[in-house]
Amino acid sequence: MKIHRFLPVRLLVFLSLAYMAILGGTTSCVSPQSIIYFQGDTASISKAKIQQSYVPVIESNDMLSIVVGSLNQEANAIFNSANEYATTSTSYGSGSSSGRQPFGYLVDRDGNIELPLVGKIKVEGLTTPIAADTIRGRLQMYLKEPSVNIKNINFKVSVLGEVNRPAVYVVPDEKITLPEILSLAGDLTIYGRRNNVMIIREEKGERQYARVDLTSRKIFESPFYYMHKNDVVYIEPIKAKMNTTDRAVQLAPLFVSMVTALALLIYRLRL
Repeated sequence: MKIHRFLPVRLLVFLSLAYMAILGGTTSCVSPQSIIYFQGDTASISKAKIQQSYVPVIESNDMLSIVVGSLNQEANAIFNSANEYATTSTSYGSGSSSGRQPFGYLVDRDGNIELPLVGKIKVEGLTTPIAADTIRGRLQMYLKEPSVNIKNINFKVSVLGEVNRPAVYVVPDEKITLPEILSLAGDLTIYGRRNNVMIIREEKGERQYARVDLTSRKIFESPFYYMHKNDVVYIEPIKAKMNTTDRAVQLAPLFVSMVTALALLIYRLRL
């Protein structure tokens, strides 16, 4: 004998309607126009001149990896020892060394680094290629045909909110755009608000809060298209997700009560 034959018809109707209400209350529609990037001219080919770029410079408290090369390997080791890796507790995203970061050379508050034998060298305000040329010139009295390669170890961007892989991402080549950093983060989730992305930027003692629209091609003209060092990108959820979460929490007790009542009814029918 099947249990469902003894269930009252009204109860079955009630449970069906309640299920439909919960399903409808926790499901929201997302407009296609709100998730399409770079909307604009639909021509197959269009061109736009690049308006701006970003050239990072060295600042105080930067950590620099300085690799020196020459014909004297023993002398090279004196300068390169500061770049040896050490295990740290810091967890970085893609492009890092999974918790292993080199010591590097710290740029002090006066904008100097200190190299063995050479002493202090002013690097603040210089790009890494110009700083490398400056250091190479100072090393010529100690090394034969020296070469210098510099990378800014702490050029990183933080991505938070409605993305698939929120994390702090280290940028080895010191140049990355907003779409590229979001690609590293696994793109926005379906609930990420694409037309109101917040970017927090700290430079020259000021903190800026900017809002950009990824659904418009005007993003390419924005000064926030290129990421700067220590930028924070926050993707807020769309209203649909917040409503879905609220409704799910509100309806949870009702759903639990229904399941409990149904379980008790089945238990009594089995007696």
